[in-house]
Amino acid sequence: MKKRLIALLVCLVMVMMPMLAACGGGGGGGEEAPAADEGGVKVGLITLHDENSTYDLNFINAFKDSMANLGISEENYMIKTNIPEGQECYDTAADLVDAGCNIIFADSFGHEAYMIQAAKEFPDVQFCHATGTKAHTENLPNYHNAFAAIYEGRYLAGVAAGMKLNEIKDAGKLKGDVPKMGYVGAFTYAEVVSGYTSFYLGAKSVCPDVVMDVTFTGSWYDETAEKEGANKLIQGGCDLISQHADSMGAPTACEEAGIPDVSYNGSTKSAAPNTYIISSRINWSPYYEFVVNAVKNGEEIPADWTGTIDTGSVELTELNEDVAAEGTAAKLEEVKAGLCDGSIHVFDCAAISVEGKPLDSYQADVDDMGDYAPDTEVVSDGYFHESEFRSAPYFDLNIDGINLLDTNFG
Repeated sequence: MKKRLIALLVCLVMVMMPMLAACGGGGGGGEEAPAADEGGVKVGLITLHDENSTYDLNFINAFKDSMANLGISEENYMIKTNIPEGQECYDTAADLVDAGCNIIFADSFGHEAYMIQAAKEFPDVQFCHATGTKAHTENLPNYHNAFAAIYEGRYLAGVAAGMKLNEIKDAGKLKGDVPKMGYVGAFTYAEVVSGYTSFYLGAKSVCPDVVMDVTFTGSWYDETAEKEGANKLIQGGCDLISQHADSMGAPTACEEAGIPDVSYNGSTKSAAPNTYIISSRINWSPYYEFVVNAVKNGEEIPADWTGTIDTGSVELTELNEDVAAEGTAAKLEEVKAGLCDGSIHVFDCAAISVEGKPLDSYQADVDDMGDYAPDTEVVSDGYFHESEFRSAPYFDLNIDGINLLDTNFG
């Protein structure tokens, strides 16, 4: 009897082994790391540029960290770099699907139309797009937008800038009559406008007489144009420079000119040790991990997801104490606490005027149907509610105190 039972068990094991192996065959990981062992997921990332762009590097680093945190081996994730904002994005998404990916992320605004095209064609794959605006109107169950409340990080970075301007002013070293900042922007999109406005408001909260000039490059990544833009601002009398552009152009110009700099998407201290103060960035790891876990567990992914300071999605990099004004670290902790408990609002109407008039109402183009038509009231309770009606920013007001040097990039 025992021999019969043993023989039967051996047969069952031999029958089941091929079936178990087949279940893990779709992950592309081979026998050592089948996809089924990692939750049945294979993940792809599409980036506009490569590691030379601070913006894309931020996405890539977070992606790799997240895959490691989730226990997903290199065989089960793919990164496609230097993918233009055109049909190439759709083609790359389709290639990733063919390679077995069932979750695909893309990182640039202009990728959106092509990610939507792919989502419609491949309904069993989840497509997640950073900085996009159309998920809540497309209503596709497998297409999603994500952003973070980076305006809070920009505001905090602005506070550090304002503290530095006060120090320069107290030392009698301003270039002009009032503290003046310069800002190198990519385009005149709401994302950029929201960023430089929140940065300015942060500086103004501690340095009330500050003004700011903004110039645009018409590109997310153009080191020459960004350096030229920074130099133009420096020559125009700016005492400090910040940016929403993705190369080392502006920080390099500041280091060469000895002008304090607040960068974006990561520390530039190694390249600009004498001028770099601080940087704000979005940490995309919480979103990557949220999406992958949702797919593993069969849970819904919201059409719009907005990360915050509390979710670990909005961060400041290390403060360069050798350049920052005395007391900056303590002030940043104080303001951060106010943002977290709701006692401070970045777009507080009390701090904003437009053409001399207070901001008490605004209809924003939240639904973004291509007609630039306002559709949603976004001012209430005394402040502008940014990134609450969709994840991507929609603050696009030109407020007093900020001077746009050129506006032909939109």
